[in-house]
Amino acid sequence: MGTGDDAAAAGLRSLPAVHELAARLEAPHALAVAAARRAIDEHRTARLAGQPGSGDLVARAREMLDELERPSLRRVINATGVILHTNLGRAPLAAQARDAVARAAEGYSNLELDLESGERGSRHAHVERLLCELTGAEAAIVVNNGAAAVLLAAAALAGPGRAIVVARGQLVEIGGGFRIPEVIVQSGARLIEVGTTNRTRVADYERALRTNDDVGAIMRVHQSNFRTVGFVEEVPVQGLCALGVPVIDDVGSGWVGGAGVDEPAIAASVSAGAALVCCSGDKLLGGPQAGLMVGRREAVAAARRHPLARAMRIDKLSLAALEATLRLYRDPARAREEIPVLAMLAVDEETLAARAERLAAGIGERAHVIRAAAKVGGGSLPLLELEGPVVALDGEPEALARALRANEPPVIGRIHDGQLLLDPRTLTDEQVPLVARAVLG
Repeated sequence: MGTGDDAAAAGLRSLPAVHELAARLEAPHALAVAAARRAIDEHRTARLAGQPGSGDLVARAREMLDELERPSLRRVINATGVILHTNLGRAPLAAQARDAVARAAEGYSNLELDLESGERGSRHAHVERLLCELTGAEAAIVVNNGAAAVLLAAAALAGPGRAIVVARGQLVEIGGGFRIPEVIVQSGARLIEVGTTNRTRVADYERALRTNDDVGAIMRVHQSNFRTVGFVEEVPVQGLCALGVPVIDDVGSGWVGGAGVDEPAIAASVSAGAALVCCSGDKLLGGPQAGLMVGRREAVAAARRHPLARAMRIDKLSLAALEATLRLYRDPARAREEIPVLAMLAVDEETLAARAERLAAGIGERAHVIRAAAKVGGGSLPLLELEGPVVALDGEPEALARALRANEPPVIGRIHDGQLLLDPRTLTDEQVPLVARAVLG
């Protein structure tokens, strides 16, 4: 054995026992042992590889302890410019929604209690009236996410022994491998495809209805991040509803209404006569993760009775946030101002420029204000380019991004054309100095 090997062996023999190192850490025993074991294992691996390892095992064990005690789910600062960033939790909640969650979490609540009668109530009652008021629907039910709403709608209106008709151009896959044909299979229904990828006419649906006597519903599917353009044709929801078969309209993004947004509005589908209109709560609606289902009274009742409804039910914290978000929509001007998603979509160039200049000035010579375009994200408005001023950082982008992710709180930017960009659209004024400090280290 050479001199180097002798030194490495001696170094390993000098390592403290796990319980000895753990005794020097101020933490619950199990955590202290876990941190000590990690620090010793890391040092041993380094020495066996011919590297020096940690110079101070106690200090390294304390760092390991901090990592173990840090929550896994943490707040991050979104500087990507992508408003509905799925990886970052999609829609940030309005202040009123955050307050409602805190109140619901503080103690007990009347989640399923009718306070007037003292009898058991329905959790859906807390939002059903608001949803009907905002959309014109006869009834509503809420489940735990948008995908669940589509699956429950298919199971409730068709299910085993019946068929669902879908245009071929709408047989899409969205995030996480969620495929519409597989959803219909899971509902127990049989899928009938009509039309072609780019063109589907009323006659295609009529032919399917004439040749199949087991059709339970027609489904229109929001294409999420996918769009067909050019030589295309599709049947609007009004035309589908005129065919005399219940229509499930998956409008995806949860757009309550208003001009200037190329997304199907919930109320428009309800007005057209769709039996069930499904959408997400954490996209353009700007609320928590939820699946909204509104429409005709008998169709909603069928969904409410279905066994899947219990497995997919929404929890009290999401329900509290959703109710608070919906209440804001009673005043459209207030909603545009106080629901973060709507405010980010509507923010003016002057505000963005001032925010970008403040951020660049706080960072110094390494930062430059340029123009770039981001996306809305979350499968909403896929063709919309959100162009505006952003801050570009000098330096190797991957290394910069890694360092910002290690900050507390982590800062997430986007890499484009070999530069790390920090987009002021998804930052608040209060976050600008935090981001500048994170860049400066």
